[in-house]
Amino acid sequence: MTAAPIRQMKKHVIVYGLVYGLCGGLLIVVLKLIEYRFLVVQHSVEIYGGLTALVFATLGIWLGLKLTRKEQIVVVKEVAVLATQPFALDEERLRELSITKRELEILELIAQGMSNREIAEKLFVSENTV
Repeated sequence: MTAAPIRQMKKHVIVYGLVYGLCGGLLIVVLKLIEYRFLVVQHSVEIYGGLTALVFATLGIWLGLKLTRKEQIVVVKEVAVLATQPFALDEERLRELSITKRELEILELIAQGMSNREIAEKLFVSENTV
């Protein structure tokens, strides 16, 4: 055999291989399309019901969040306190309220203007405890 018929045979094999591959791919696409159509026709009510439920659930959640959202208003108000005399502890009122020594200690630190974090660090407790 010479080189020319071998090249021609290779060319035919490649062309027929491509045609065979394209036909196989086209057949697979047609079968998938038929399967898809069968699926859609057979279960169309369930598909449309699910899509409708998804749309209404999304709309309901969005509306619920939108309508129940409260606008946050931050009010900063400073009150001037005139201290004519130093702070004096009212023992009678303290017994009446039955405040523990630890609670009184925290209240004194609050009165000094300390934050919850600062109080927690000073007393070696968590912020939630304060």
